[in-house]
Amino acid sequence: QVHLVESGGGLVQAGGSLRLSCAASGRTFSSTAMGWFRQAPGKEREFVAQISWSGSSTNYANSVKGRFTISRDNAKNTVYLQMNSLKPEDTADYYCAAARIPLHYGAGHAADFGSWGQGTQVTVSS
Repeated sequence: QVHLVESGGGLVQAGGSLRLSCAASGRTFSSTAMGWFRQAPGKEREFVAQISWSGSSTNYANSVKGRFTISRDNAKNTVYLQMNSLKPEDTADYYCAAARIPLHYGAGHAADFGSWGQGTQVTVSS
């Protein structure tokens, strides 16, 4: 199990930017793929982005492609989500997640992730 703590959420105007951080505990971070998911009020949780353990592979939901960037710093046990050109429809609670299986990079399904943070709220005003 990996303990995850997100930070960086807040209120921003449409077109603005936010950077989310997720600090992870545990010595397996550098061998674990990481992901970001979000859940808007009244909606199901959805995949946002994921990154492989080395950072060499990433993939994104179509809705955020070109606007969001996921990255990681294995020396700091931290994964980031840079969000630019934010839209009101990006409003949601954002969750960091760690892959269930080390050295496994899946298709971004929530079932592939076994540890979750508590979430950080992002609100984009129009």
